Amino acid sequence: MISLDSLFVVLSDPNRRRILALLCRRDELCVCQLMAALELPQPKVSRYLSQIRAVGVLDWRKQGTWMHYRLHPELPRWACKLLDDLLLEPETAAQLQADLARVSCRESVV
Repeated sequence: MISLDSLFVVLSDPNRRRILALLCRRDELCVCQLMAALELPQPKVSRYLSQIRAVGVLDWRKQGTWMHYRLHPELPRWACKLLDDLLLEPETAAQLQADLARVSCRESVV
């Protein structure tokens, strides 16, 4: 079960916040889409995902060689509310729009 403290630790890093914001707006994203959105190499993105997953915020599935991530379907309501409120913060909202645009560009290439 996720704790408030562990969620705040995850939210303390800007790139982990960006990943969570993207996953709040998209049902599921693969590592390559997150790499495109964050403009970071695969090892860094995978490390961030591992840190988020360790506290129970993410669910994942493997399809072929690709790992797909989404918010855990049993995330407590208070955690969902906290993540939704995060998206209202102006700096987060602006960054999210730019990140989503890069994900959309990646989808049109694939």
